[in-house]
Amino acid sequence: MIERYTLPEMGAIWSEQRKLETWQRVEALALEAWEQLGDVPEGTAAAVAEAVCPTAEEVAERERTTNHDMAAFVDLLGERSGEDAAAWVHYGLTSSDVLDTAGGVVLRDSADLLLDALTRLLETVRDKARQHRDTFMVGRTHGIWAEPTSFGIKLAGWAFELARDRARLGRARDAVAVGKLSGAVGTYAHVPPLVEAHVCNALGLSIEPASTQVTARDRHAEYLATMAIVGASIERMATEIRHLQRSEVGEVREAFAKGQKGSSAMPHKRNPILSERMTGMARLLRGYAQVGLENVALWHERDISHSSAERVVLPDASIVLHYMLVKFGDLVADLVVDAERMRSNLEATQGLVFSQGVLLALIEEGMTRAEAYRIVQRHAMSAWEGERSLRELLADDPEVGLDQDRLAACFSLERVADTAAVVFERLAELDVS
Repeated sequence: MIERYTLPEMGAIWSEQRKLETWQRVEALALEAWEQLGDVPEGTAAAVAEAVCPTAEEVAERERTTNHDMAAFVDLLGERSGEDAAAWVHYGLTSSDVLDTAGGVVLRDSADLLLDALTRLLETVRDKARQHRDTFMVGRTHGIWAEPTSFGIKLAGWAFELARDRARLGRARDAVAVGKLSGAVGTYAHVPPLVEAHVCNALGLSIEPASTQVTARDRHAEYLATMAIVGASIERMATEIRHLQRSEVGEVREAFAKGQKGSSAMPHKRNPILSERMTGMARLLRGYAQVGLENVALWHERDISHSSAERVVLPDASIVLHYMLVKFGDLVADLVVDAERMRSNLEATQGLVFSQGVLLALIEEGMTRAEAYRIVQRHAMSAWEGERSLRELLADDPEVGLDQDRLAACFSLERVADTAAVVFERLAELDVS
């Protein structure tokens, strides 16, 4: 991923040097197990563990000869481990034993960082929802005025979705936090299960119960698909912010810092640039998820067609989603909410957003639904044309027959607050720890 979207914490996890250091750790742990079995001379594992790890540049230089990055790494690590230990480096292992086990470590650490960022975003959205519980606004369906709601209710929906995303990501994290040291076709012919168990236990990984040459790629597909779902959730929220920031709506807007410029040409511009960036980056995640699905099927269950693709999509997807979670969290924390504009937009509806309440009140008074709908719709169409407010038109119609108190109750925002209280009771019970 380009530096522009790579935050330091996630970039460090996916660095080439971190990968090589993890390879070295797997090699050393495997030798520890061999020593315990009495098959490798004592001190071999320590010599390999304490050797200076080859650099990414050194491995790349050796790979020009070997045309195989793992073979290049093994050669260099053996040379640095001393003559006695060199022969035992990579003993009994195949490349994927090291690649996939080290990959499980990196993916687990990456998922843990994503979970931390997602938890912080969830907490921010939940707190903002509580803050705006009674910040009333127009609810819209199909982009058209519908019924009153509150900004807090909108945010509560986001919080519950993010909680589901976190549960999904936790499951995907466990799916990829696996290792395998079972040899070239997964039969343990040259490396006993005790070696695998020792390495995976030391690294905090589960064991692939029946590997081929590689850990099953449905695991990686689940991880990538889950990241795409989380990205889609952020995109949904960002798209709503973009709509609400439109000049004609103006109910929320991204924070605009001193010295910031919204346009190189038009000095008045304040654009929802972060929300738009979230939308674009979510598209990347969906593309990466497709690659993950393509990687599940391998020739005779073992080839390396997945390898080249994973070198791109696994780090890039992790880096992209981490950036999205952190930046969108900042966006929500600093979001400018214009409660007065929300109230003004509510009033601009001429009471149309309360039409269903009137419809139901007329039915309760004994009208048929068809007759009640006809009356309310007739006055609503007049209100749409700007004649007068819906409430005024209904009050002057003797056919309506509702007393003033009953009619006023149909246009009450407090009723919305009372009936929506259950949402915030559920929000209070939401576990964000």
